[in-house]
Amino acid sequence: MNTGIQIGPLTLNYYGLIIMVGVVAAAALSYFEAKRRQQDPEIVLDSLTWVILGGIIGARIWHILTPPASMVEQGITTTYYLTHPLAAIAIWRGGLGIPGAVAGGALAFYLYARKRDIRFGLWADIFAPGLALGQAIGRWGNFVNQEVYGSPTDLPWAITIDPQHRLPEFMEYATYHPLFLYESIFNLINMFFLLWFSRKFSDRLKHGDVFLTYLISYPVFRFFMEFLRLDNSYVGGINANQTFMLLIAVASAGFMVWRHRKSLFNQDERPESSSKESGGSTSDAD
Repeated sequence: MNTGIQIGPLTLNYYGLIIMVGVVAAAALSYFEAKRRQQDPEIVLDSLTWVILGGIIGARIWHILTPPASMVEQGITTTYYLTHPLAAIAIWRGGLGIPGAVAGGALAFYLYARKRDIRFGLWADIFAPGLALGQAIGRWGNFVNQEVYGSPTDLPWAITIDPQHRLPEFMEYATYHPLFLYESIFNLINMFFLLWFSRKFSDRLKHGDVFLTYLISYPVFRFFMEFLRLDNSYVGGINANQTFMLLIAVASAGFMVWRHRKSLFNQDERPESSSKESGGSTSDAD
């Protein structure tokens, strides 16, 4: 499969182009969501460079700390990356992890929000649906690279993986579960769900609740998808991605229940309405 466009000596990689389309789509949705909430949409554009940079750094660090089993067998381990700094920064050779991308992007925007004195929780809610949309589009880059596929299957929607992209122990199998497609479809559904959720319960939500909902829904889905994935990342014999996703989902659900405990156990109490969507100081609880 052709993986890029050749323009003279320059090659435009489809994977990178698809990722950029996802970023633009995520930014556009966040821009209009900010306008709907009567917030300054220019903040989306102003913070975009920092969020992208933080996301790329976080995604690469996550890959370095949790390389997949197939790379470990080739000797490309965390120790290898730490002793070969040029290989560690060579993201064009592959190796970006979504958990790290979300964490890095969120941290970058948190620092931006502190500097601009705006509410992180409110803006995290604005970005959450766009984040899901960006993932839905970006996962198609995995299709181009013939990666992020699951166990062998002969289902009608199975994808064919070329021999050079198959794991050695599965060379006799040609068709596999398209995990990238499953995740793309889920993220698209999740985007619509988050948009609906933020509107349906706008009078009951606190700032940050939509983002917390994303941190529950996506990790739960990813946790179950890891059972189908072949080339998992193990740290100390534990599936790093699956375990991390479970911890994030449980922690986010627990935090959301805790911050709504009064309204859950006392029907006379109503939580802070997200209709109070002032872009005020980050000193306010988020």
